[in-house]
Amino acid sequence: RGLIPPAGPVEAPAIAGIWNRVIRETVQTFTTLEKSPDDLASRIAAGTPWWVAEAAGAVVGHATYGAFRAGPGYAQTMEHSIHLTEAAQGKGLGRALMGALEGHARAGGVHVMVAGISASNAGGLAFHPALGYLEVGRMPEVGTKWGQRHHLVLMQKILS
Repeated sequence: RGLIPPAGPVEAPAIAGIWNRVIRETVQTFTTLEKSPDDLASRIAAGTPWWVAEAAGAVVGHATYGAFRAGPGYAQTMEHSIHLTEAAQGKGLGRALMGALEGHARAGGVHVMVAGISASNAGGLAFHPALGYLEVGRMPEVGTKWGQRHHLVLMQKILS
C-alpha cells in the first residue's frame, strides 16, 4: 500500500500527467484543456489543498478540492477532483486519498463535499457511494466533449 502525502509543487508534473491522460482519453471530465505543470505548481504553492498517492516511489494518483460555487453562502461547500492511474485503481489508494481530503476539509469547517461525475464514468459512480456519497441530482446533456453531449451526476456527502 502506498503513502498519501500532501502534494508539493515538485509533484505538479506527475499530477499533470495523470490528469491530462484523463482529459485526452476519457469523458470522466468534460474539459479538453490540459493542465499545465507550472499552473498546478503555482496552485499547490498558493495553498490549494492537494494530496498524492504514491506507490513504488511514483505518484499514481491525486486529489484536491476547492469552492463549489462563489460567494460566502457556499463557503462550507466544496467540490473535489480525484484521479488515479489505471494501474493504481482497486488498491485502496482512492479511499486513502479521499480520507486525507475529507479529514482536511472537516478540520477546516467544510460541511458538504460535492462530486460532479460524468454519467458514463461507471467507476466514479460506484466509488463515491461506497464512501457515503448520495446521488442528489442528474443534469442531462450539460457537458460536451468530442461532439457528444454528456450527463452529469451530482453526489454529495455531509461531513459534519
